[in-house]
Amino acid sequence: MTDPSHLLLEVRDLAKRFPLPHSVVDGLLRRPREGVHAVDGVSFVLPRGRTLGLVGESGCGKSTLGRLILRLHDPDRGQVWLDGVDLTRLSDEALRPHRRRMQVVFQDPHASLNPRQRVGRTLGEVLDVHQIDAPSRRPARVERLLIQVGLRPADAHRYPGEFSGGQRQRIGIARALAVEPDLLIADEPLSALDVSIQAQVLQLLLDLRTSLGLTMVFISHDLRVVRYVADEVAVMYLGRIVEQAPTDALFASPRHPYTQALLAAVPEVGRAPRAASPIEGEPSSAVRLPAGCRFHPRCPIRVDRCLRESPPLLKIGAGRLVACHLAGPA
Repeated sequence: MTDPSHLLLEVRDLAKRFPLPHSVVDGLLRRPREGVHAVDGVSFVLPRGRTLGLVGESGCGKSTLGRLILRLHDPDRGQVWLDGVDLTRLSDEALRPHRRRMQVVFQDPHASLNPRQRVGRTLGEVLDVHQIDAPSRRPARVERLLIQVGLRPADAHRYPGEFSGGQRQRIGIARALAVEPDLLIADEPLSALDVSIQAQVLQLLLDLRTSLGLTMVFISHDLRVVRYVADEVAVMYLGRIVEQAPTDALFASPRHPYTQALLAAVPEVGRAPRAASPIEGEPSSAVRLPAGCRFHPRCPIRVDRCLRESPPLLKIGAGRLVACHLAGPA
């Protein structure tokens, strides 16, 4: 069991539903308002200095989960504890000092930077908002941030459009690090970059994690990257975690059929494909969720119980949690 004094982040039963538009006709006919069940009952803990990888297909809720942790969305249910403080109970004003301790690197470095603002001003603005350093010392701090992420001090005078995609992502990382956060949410930080640049940015994140002692939630659909960066992996499907385990254990012997199918689809040079049944069809609608196990319409080993009962996320071995009626003890 993790020592509570070593925990930085704890998520408890977090849930978020986004209501869909409700027409006048729907109102007159008193139809219930439908919504997208983006995150539904997610819980996990993250010790200091560790990295949790969140993986799953597009639309599974992993990016929404990251935004809920940051309080960019308010949850419908559940709690987010950062270093013993329940962020979900705080007003916007009370939350402000805690925002400095958690930062995000977004997927698209171009969209997340103001194209009309020089890089130095972008970084300096963050220091201004959080009142970090005296105003006279902030330009020097901006130069140090640029050097820290592999850019030149002179780059402070350039606009985002003058940089490559990889360089823009480095600027995004510098902005996140400007306030010296404890927790970094990396939301698909490599997916918008060329393959030739991805390794450089990933290595930068790893180096900074080590040198700064960062705790990280790394969100990605690329299992090969997650295997390289994460200490532990949580696999999400339709808003819920279906399996969570230390990285080596999960890749060596996945227990949930969805995890097995995901790993079987990952190409590995010099190795034969994993033996696993293919996933059938497309994910069910996040608006009209299936009864029972949410994965059962696509599961190759489903039984009648899977159609009726939703499996809880249970511990089945050392450090491993699985939500599957057919996953026995390790």
